Amino acid sequence: MKLKRLFILTTLFCFGLFSPVLKAQTITILQQDKPTSIRGLSVVDDKTAWISGNKGYIAKTTDGGKTWYWQQIKGYEKSDFRDIEAFNDKEAVIMSSGTPSFILKTSDGGQTWQEKYRKTDTTYFLDAMDFADKLHGYILGDPINNKFLLLETKDGGETWAESQNAPDALAGEAAFAASGTCLRVADNGAIYIASGGKSARLISLQPNNNQWQYTNLPVTHGQSSQGAFSLSIGQNQGIIVGGDYANDKKTDSVATIHTVHPFLKFTSPQTGPAGFQSGVEHLKSGIFLSTGTPGSNITTDGGRTWKQIDSTSFNVCRKAKHGKLVLLAGNGGKIGILKL
Repeated sequence: MKLKRLFILTTLFCFGLFSPVLKAQTITILQQDKPTSIRGLSVVDDKTAWISGNKGYIAKTTDGGKTWYWQQIKGYEKSDFRDIEAFNDKEAVIMSSGTPSFILKTSDGGQTWQEKYRKTDTTYFLDAMDFADKLHGYILGDPINNKFLLLETKDGGETWAESQNAPDALAGEAAFAASGTCLRVADNGAIYIASGGKSARLISLQPNNNQWQYTNLPVTHGQSSQGAFSLSIGQNQGIIVGGDYANDKKTDSVATIHTVHPFLKFTSPQTGPAGFQSGVEHLKSGIFLSTGTPGSNITTDGGRTWKQIDSTSFNVCRKAKHGKLVLLAGNGGKIGILKL
């Protein structure tokens, strides 16, 4: 189903006028050489952040990334925790992809974890998680019977139920569990999904509306390794990134800019990121950071032009919900910090 709406290409010159020029941006490695691939990252404030990875590994910092407390959760050593949502230094929810699919929660800073959801059905594959507030959140999973799986909690992750209004999926369409950011829930409750595979689409549900909207995206797609991998919503604007992880140096169609209200409008950047990007994050007005296996890129003009600032491979980048701390994470237990 396609959204029947006229899309008008628009210039982003105004973002260049109002976005401050950043003189220098550097990424410094804080941690590495750990036996886990990190794809889940949740930065609470300038002191507290949590990461999650495969082989059951979790880590937390309470001093802005200077030191990290690592653990391999007992009984879940084979779990691939692709996403994490932290509310403070005590409470966090993690989800694992693969079979079985798990959702765990801690309320004591990670000392103990309680299993809140388990699915042994091999058709279930969880991709990403996001919360509108501390109580209301969603988890996106790959399509089952031509419908994306959408789990919902209304009690902070204590219980989860399958949504009765899940979005439709096309044949060969899926979501990527690459950075936990192919699903975003806005503060007003709007839900945004970036898809890939045979199709690349933005799928959205606005508040007080039961009708999903489906919009084709001008990003590389058609193969299982291609499509839209991540999106981030800024101030009345958003960025979608992706590409082809099997050919991560390709720079064609890896970023798309859209305005969120009152209409969805799309255009491609004049200069895009340097290759495949698996994660993108809004930093402040007109400024977004993206990252992937070929390195990290930044735009200061709302996505019109991008500049590569680092060639280190990362999977995910996230900014503090309440603060300025920006962290990145990737394979080999690698954690980095962005300095503006």
